[in-house]
Amino acid sequence: AARRDFYWLRSFIAGGVAGCCAKTTTAPLDRVKILLQAHNHHYRHLGVFSTLCAVPKKEGYLGLYKGNGAMMIRIFPYGAIQFMAFDQYKKVIKKQLGISGHVHRLMAGSMAGITAVICTYPLDMVRVRLAFQVKGEHKYMGIIHAFKMIYTKEGGFSGFYRGLMPTVVGMAPYAGFSFFTFGTLKSIGLAQAPNLLGRPSLDNPDVLVLKTHVNLLCGGIAGAIAQTISYPLDVTRRRMQLGAVLPDSEKCLTMVQTLKYVYQQHGIRRGLYRGLSLNYIRCIPSQAVAFTTYELMKQFLHLN
Repeated sequence: AARRDFYWLRSFIAGGVAGCCAKTTTAPLDRVKILLQAHNHHYRHLGVFSTLCAVPKKEGYLGLYKGNGAMMIRIFPYGAIQFMAFDQYKKVIKKQLGISGHVHRLMAGSMAGITAVICTYPLDMVRVRLAFQVKGEHKYMGIIHAFKMIYTKEGGFSGFYRGLMPTVVGMAPYAGFSFFTFGTLKSIGLAQAPNLLGRPSLDNPDVLVLKTHVNLLCGGIAGAIAQTISYPLDVTRRRMQLGAVLPDSEKCLTMVQTLKYVYQQHGIRRGLYRGLSLNYIRCIPSQAVAFTTYELMKQFLHLN
């Protein structure tokens, strides 16, 4: 039993470290995405690549990693909670509701995602505030200061949960479409080109599974489609989280108000989907690093 307990701890650490490495790799893209999504007035007129070049000039190379400390503190427990919640929800849905197959995975995945988001949301809030700051105009001195300021100036605990609604609403279709697209691509691929794309499963030679690189590709496509569908909600969440920092905050109090406001002010491409191309670029290396680190950590911590 002791071996098993430590196995949990070790897989918890492996997942956490993999998440942190993946996020650090794409942190500069994350910061630029936040600056663009909420139209920061210093970078408002720039595109993705010009902003990537402008940030180091204006704020030094470490400027690209602003808010990353808060991100690390959030991503570790986020991965762990999601991991543990997923297992628990799967059991409950199977036992209590008698649902299995793709549907119970989909439901458990969405619920685990939502649980992890709610538990770590205040950290996400603080990270976004820190990442949106530009050198020379600092309102928050660091993570703890930001927590204190939001708590005292923005109505206590509820101040930390601004924008939670679009996050939760966006999480369900995001998780849903990921699983759905991935499952569909997998079954079509294995039916059409079993020899090219598949290999026998290690634990059951009669079952075909996708080769690793095909798996990654399908995961990438699924992620891209899911992100495209739920992206406007991501933009909405960022706007609401930045709330008091933005000049037009009183127009972005609820989810529907914010969606309407962004659409009326900036339209679809420059508003609701601003920074989407960046999201695609960010997604691919992030997935690759996460998988690779996780594999290395598994060997390092003797999980295999």
